[in-house]
Amino acid sequence: MGKLKSILTRIGAVAVASGLGTIGAGSLIGVEVWKAAALAAVMAVAVVIESLARAYVNDGSLSQEEIDASFVQADAS
Repeated sequence: MGKLKSILTRIGAVAVASGLGTIGAGSLIGVEVWKAAALAAVMAVAVVIESLARAYVNDGSLSQEEIDASFVQADAS
């Protein structure tokens, strides 16, 4: 349960960080703020979930290193 709570909390942080980063850009091109933020958040969360799923498929478990790598990958996107 500790890993699950950590993953969910970190996914929330990725969503917020990605959403906040696009608010200004969206307003510059005429996209509603909430739509720009929501789209960025969904896309960032999808990157993390895909990376976690790929790591899980390899051996049926997730190591802390694989979890950390998934979030680093999302941060670089």
